Amino acid sequence: MPGPRALAVNVAANTNEPGFRGPVYPDGSFAYVPIPESAATLPRGRALVDEPVPTYGDLDLPFAVPAVLRETPVHADPEFPGVHGRERATYGDPHGVKAGRIAALEPGDRLFFYATLSLRPRDWAGPGGERPGDGGADDRGGAWLRERGVGVDDDLAPDWGAYLFAGIRVDRVLSPADGDGVVDRAAAAAAAPTNAHLKRDPFDARVVAVGDPKASGPFDRVVPLSAPDAGADANPIVTDLSSDSGKGPWWRRPMAFDEAATAELLARIDRA
Repeated sequence: MPGPRALAVNVAANTNEPGFRGPVYPDGSFAYVPIPESAATLPRGRALVDEPVPTYGDLDLPFAVPAVLRETPVHADPEFPGVHGRERATYGDPHGVKAGRIAALEPGDRLFFYATLSLRPRDWAGPGGERPGDGGADDRGGAWLRERGVGVDDDLAPDWGAYLFAGIRVDRVLSPADGDGVVDRAAAAAAAPTNAHLKRDPFDARVVAVGDPKASGPFDRVVPLSAPDAGADANPIVTDLSSDSGKGPWWRRPMAFDEAATAELLARIDRA
């Protein structure tokens, strides 16, 4: 039988939304920070699951969130069992460029997630007291670590970089029957009732991926996609294994991996 294929997509907090990147620590461990919820959402009584849309203040994070963000709803997608109070492994996407590629995945394939993360000391306090980058921000990063001789794993980028941090083993993928429009909402509700897109009004997911909860979740350690000397430079996982050229803003694009490349990538994840 042929082996699994994989697709990696960019998710999580960044310098545009909500204004800071999540941290990666000197040993390659990290914190997953979702983006803000950018769409209108259903009132709690109309949502499928009796739970509010989570806010930044609800997240289980190892640093302080700025006061201005604590009541800001988050788009908790992807969701992973045991992370930020979630129980399932799901991902929905409304964007055609990513949705079409995700829709081509089959059971057993992998959907990986990567994010741009900033190198921070283990006790990083957070991006600011009132808003990201204000006077209360903990600006310690790669330069601070280097100046003090703090040991940093040699495959991490010197300041910020792109890193694979989680994945799901695909159980099923829901997409529109005609390949256009959005997923049937009732089918999505049955398969992934807590996915963040089902809280949106209107429902907008062009694809919904459901993962095996026992074989999905964050990694123990990131797998770098950036070169160790510059976050904007792609390393061989991107340039040699993936479908991407590694040119331009490669860290924003989906990356496909064929069977052989996926086998090598899974081995690297296991070694991380």
